[in-house]
Amino acid sequence: MAVPRIALALASLAAFAEEVRVPGLKQPVEIIRDRWGVPHIYAQNQDDLFFAQGYIAARDRLWQIDIWRRQANGTLSEVLGPEYVEKDRISRLLRFRGDWQKEWPSYAPDTWHIVNAWVRGVNAYVKDPARKKTAEFQKLGYDAGQWTPNDVVARVGVFSMLSNIVREIARAKELDTYGAATLEKWNPPDPFVKLETPRGINLKDVRRELFASFGDGVEGVAESVQGSNNWVISSKLSATGKPLLANDPHRTLQIPSLRKTVHLVAPGWNAIGAGEPAQPGIALGHNESIGFGFTITGTDQQDLYVEQLHATDSTQYLYKSEWKKLETERHQIFVKGETPRIVETQYTIHGPVIAVDLPNKRAFVMKWIGGEPGTAGYLASLSIARAKNWQEFLGGVARFKAPAENIVYADTAGNIGMAVAGLAPKRGNWTGIVPVPGHTGEYEWQGYLDPGELPRQFNPVKGLIATANNNILPPGYKNALQYEWAPPYRAQRIEQQLLSRRGWTAEAFENLQQDVASPPAVRLLKIVRSWYPSAGSKAASVLPMLKAWDGRMSLDSSAAAVWAMWMSRIQAGIGTPGVYASIEAAFKELEAKPNFPLLEKTLNETVAEFEKGLGADRNRWRYGNLHFLYLRHFAQEKSFDRGPIPLPGDAYSINVYQGAGFRASFGASLRIILDFADWDRSRMTNAPGESGDPASPHYDDLLDDWVKGKYHPMPFTRKAVEAAAKERIQLLPAR
Repeated sequence: MAVPRIALALASLAAFAEEVRVPGLKQPVEIIRDRWGVPHIYAQNQDDLFFAQGYIAARDRLWQIDIWRRQANGTLSEVLGPEYVEKDRISRLLRFRGDWQKEWPSYAPDTWHIVNAWVRGVNAYVKDPARKKTAEFQKLGYDAGQWTPNDVVARVGVFSMLSNIVREIARAKELDTYGAATLEKWNPPDPFVKLETPRGINLKDVRRELFASFGDGVEGVAESVQGSNNWVISSKLSATGKPLLANDPHRTLQIPSLRKTVHLVAPGWNAIGAGEPAQPGIALGHNESIGFGFTITGTDQQDLYVEQLHATDSTQYLYKSEWKKLETERHQIFVKGETPRIVETQYTIHGPVIAVDLPNKRAFVMKWIGGEPGTAGYLASLSIARAKNWQEFLGGVARFKAPAENIVYADTAGNIGMAVAGLAPKRGNWTGIVPVPGHTGEYEWQGYLDPGELPRQFNPVKGLIATANNNILPPGYKNALQYEWAPPYRAQRIEQQLLSRRGWTAEAFENLQQDVASPPAVRLLKIVRSWYPSAGSKAASVLPMLKAWDGRMSLDSSAAAVWAMWMSRIQAGIGTPGVYASIEAAFKELEAKPNFPLLEKTLNETVAEFEKGLGADRNRWRYGNLHFLYLRHFAQEKSFDRGPIPLPGDAYSINVYQGAGFRASFGASLRIILDFADWDRSRMTNAPGESGDPASPHYDDLLDDWVKGKYHPMPFTRKAVEAAAKERIQLLPAR
């Protein structure tokens, strides 16, 4: 495309204009920030484009990305103190140790050049003598450091999006305590397989307390809840004559936002969307021809191996009847207020050692995809964002190795599709559900599925594709990918709603993304419709309110609050003591033979808890009084925090807000809707704002609209960008 000439005269038309001379820039770059804080970057070459993206990312989010950089390379202790030493050790333990010559071109042929340009842009801002420390740096008493390209591809970030290793550790304890039959009934694998303990392993060896240090080290990094929604419809169902695509990826809700929106324009580039602020490019959004968005597939990309250590020399481990030496690396960690510490990281043929039981001569090792080239999260979107059609999109998907995603697609020609991306290990004779012995050599990955073997759809007859972390495996598909999917409720409701009518618009998609109907609530209400608890019981006093409820998790609903706690008690009480039943297993049991004594007992307990905590006035039991978000800044400064913010929805509604207890800790801070008939009609929201600087007007200016379900435009054409311009920055080469 032809890139507009840099026109300095336009600066006088903007509300604010600035010229900055930056060492390392080749040609002038124009950055137009719209009224919602989104930077639109116009450059005359690719290097300057990503230099400018790095520069503006640092200008907007310097403290946030500097903390992420330190988390990535294991240097948090240097500025935050000794309590972060183990986190730093784990970050170094998980770093990429493979072939760097294969690493860089894995994401895109020009990744090295793009990342280097981005890093130079960040560092140019860091080194700017006119830069002032933002409030976070002032509070914590340090300043930003310099980036290296390796910081961008650190693996600790992608580790946070993989959860199977945590589940394997927990499942080993559950299987040993309760037995396979109990777990198969109340938490069955999907697709179903028998839960078998591998030959050569004693599950009693896998004790949770052994992993306490590892757990502390990844606290705040590993996320326990993952989710997202995406869907796309063809012209068959839309009012525009072109596809519409919606995406709302769910992660920890935080301040500053996890996501950063940007518009990138240069020869070979015209793409707008969101990514994480510490990476170049965009992870989801659109270019001139295609659009794309993702949800987590959850492919099992981790396994726990139990290694046998030598009886008298704990630096050796057994593998196929031979003793091998543990690879040991020593690291110096600088610690604020202390002398430097020396820590060790160890590795076997299977991967990093995450725990050791010296008395019993065991080492616990995580084999994971992070050791493979090209597994830094989302960076392969550098290829996807430049695709012009389905085949080029699939080429980008083939480069996308981690985390595993369901990526929906549409193009301006009217096609829609979906492709699962990410490395999927071939295990052959085992499932990966429980830990395996490392010494026998029987449980080795046999490579990865070819990208073309993973599930795909292209122009389905029904005219829609929707995924929501549910089981997306086609009928008869022979590769399990994983055995723990999200319940199907969100995906089912999205599809039901999309098929219920034609003529969908972007405005109607907004309403669908904000839908707070909870299908399992409606499912339980059907079971209790003909039930009458004991006269005078607490359950009898509240059941009429529940029966009159529509199953929507609305802020003003007391029934929603009661249901949320009641269902949790049902799941805890319905099965074997100590085993928390999955919601599907609980309903299967209740619908086969309703257990009314259990329902009455748990509802009585629920009402009693509400009365104790909130009193007898049920108007105080409103869901919005209990279910809220508090955005707590990592710098632990209350003036940087925002909240409490009452939020609707639950884990099963399309509009997901969930977390421990009634805390809404996870959900969609970013929502995006793409209109392929007119890119300027696309819209989005990114809460709380595009800036990470507490002093910036864009720190939290999108928060109120986000809470109210309001969106803002995504101007794409130059005309629309000019109309929305709020600030204009000219980056000029240094003299």
